[in-house]
Amino acid sequence: MKTSFKFSAFFYFSIFLIFQIFSFQILTVNSQGSTDSCNSNLNLKGELLFDTTSFHCLSVWDQQGYILRYMRTDTNVWSFVLSAPNTNAYIAMGFSKNGKMVGSTAVVGWVSNDGTATMKKYFLGGQSPDEVLPDEGNLQLVNFTSSVVAEDSRIYMAFQLNTEMPSNRLIYSVGPTGMLPSAADFRLTEHQDQISTSLNYNSGQSEKSTPYANLRRSHGLLNMFGWAIFMPIGVMVARYLRQYDPIWFYAHTTIQSLGFILGFAGVISGLVLNNRLQNNVNRHKGIGIFILVLGCLQVIALLARPDKSSKVRKYWNWYHYITGRVLIMLATVNVFYGIHLGNAGSSWKAGFAVVLVIFLITAALFEIRMWKRK
Repeated sequence: MKTSFKFSAFFYFSIFLIFQIFSFQILTVNSQGSTDSCNSNLNLKGELLFDTTSFHCLSVWDQQGYILRYMRTDTNVWSFVLSAPNTNAYIAMGFSKNGKMVGSTAVVGWVSNDGTATMKKYFLGGQSPDEVLPDEGNLQLVNFTSSVVAEDSRIYMAFQLNTEMPSNRLIYSVGPTGMLPSAADFRLTEHQDQISTSLNYNSGQSEKSTPYANLRRSHGLLNMFGWAIFMPIGVMVARYLRQYDPIWFYAHTTIQSLGFILGFAGVISGLVLNNRLQNNVNRHKGIGIFILVLGCLQVIALLARPDKSSKVRKYWNWYHYITGRVLIMLATVNVFYGIHLGNAGSSWKAGFAVVLVIFLITAALFEIRMWKRK
C-alpha cells in the first residue's frame, strides 16, 4: 500500500507541476509588449521613415503582444507599422485572400544579434520551408520606405504598400527564438505561432478569424472532457470508493467508457480538422493518437481481465494502473498544448487549470483520509 501511495503522490504532483508550467507560460506571454501601447505615440530613437501620429492603432494579437498601426497616406499607398516583443525571432505580417497561410504573401522582419535589421517579402507557396520563397509574391512594396527598428525590447517593422485596397485577411506569425534567416539564402524556418485575423480598414476593428470554429471547439471540448476530466474522475472512483463494492466498479467502468467514447470522437474530429486546415501539428496529433492507443489497450484489458484468484491478476492490475495514469498525464499535457496551438486564449487554459486544481485538492483529501485509516 505504501508503494501505491507513493506512486499516487508522484502522479498528482506531476499533474500539479504541469499546471504550474502552463500557468507560468500564461503569465509570461500576457506580460509581453508592455512597452508599446496605442495610448501613446511612437517615440523611437531609431526613427521610422514616416510619421505615425495620425495612424489607426490596435492590438491585433494579445497573446504575443502584437500592435498594428496603419493609414492610407497617399493615393494607392498604405503605410503599416507592426510592433512586437523582440524575442530574437522574426515577426511576420501576411496578406491572404482567404485567411489561409498557403498562397499568401508576407512581409517579414528581424534584427540579428549584431544589430543588422532586415526585412523581406515572402510568397508562401506551401507548408515546407522550400516552398516559402523570398522576394516573391503579389505585394508591391514602395521602395526606400521600409525599415526595421529594435528598441526597448521590442521590434518595429514599417513598410508601405502600393495598392488601392490591401487584403483585409491578415495573418501574423512569430518565428522560433534564435533561428533567424541567414544572408546566404534567407531561408525562413517554420513559425513558432501564428494567428489569422480580419481587419476593417475603415473602422479599425480587427477580429480573429477562426476557420471551422465549431469543429475546433468540438475537438477541444471532446478531448478535454473525455481524456482529461472523465478519465481522472473514473480513476478516483476506483481508488477511493472501493468500500462501496460493487457500485464502485460499475461507476468506474461507466465513467471510463463515457470518457473513452468522448475521447475517441475528439481524436477523430481532430483528424478531420487537420485534414481540412492542413496545419503542421504533427506533435499534437502524434500524442493524441498515442493516447487513443492507450485508451484502446485499456478497453482490451477490461475485456481480458483475469479472475481475482488468478496468478496473473497482480500483473494485470499493475498494467491497468500504470497505463491509465500515463494516459491521463499525456492527455493533460496535450490539452494545454492544443489550447496553445489553437490560440484559444488564456481563458481556456485558466478554466482547465481550475479543474486540475479541484482534482488535486480532492485527491489530496482522499489520500490523507486513506492514510489516516491505515
